[in-house]
Amino acid sequence: QVQLQESGPGLVKPSQTLSLTCTVSGGSIATSYYYWTWIRQPPGKGLEWIGYINYSGSTTYSPSLKSRTSISRDTPTNQFTLQLNSVTPEDTAVYYCARLRGSGWVYDYWGQGTQVTVSS
Repeated sequence: QVQLQESGPGLVKPSQTLSLTCTVSGGSIATSYYYWTWIRQPPGKGLEWIGYINYSGSTTYSPSLKSRTSISRDTPTNQFTLQLNSVTPEDTAVYYCARLRGSGWVYDYWGQGTQVTVSS
């Protein structure tokens, strides 16, 4: 059973960097063909895809967030990390990490989500 758990600060000041870590258990983040994804849901809105890092370490980002986003991984600890720079209150959301299975392109496992509020 694969489990994902988000961690990081719940409050970030405007213009600072939001940094979240997803710790994965029950499966290696280097296993083919999985894509380790960050998704967020602002209050009252739908899910927004942020980007992913795949089994080989390659990254793909949402065009609308690409200039501010970096996703990296640490294979020894089986973690992957989201950094979002220059945040504004519009970045307030519940942030989820999830596993996208390349076979069938299905999100088969999700973290429980973590609330991040951008406020001074």
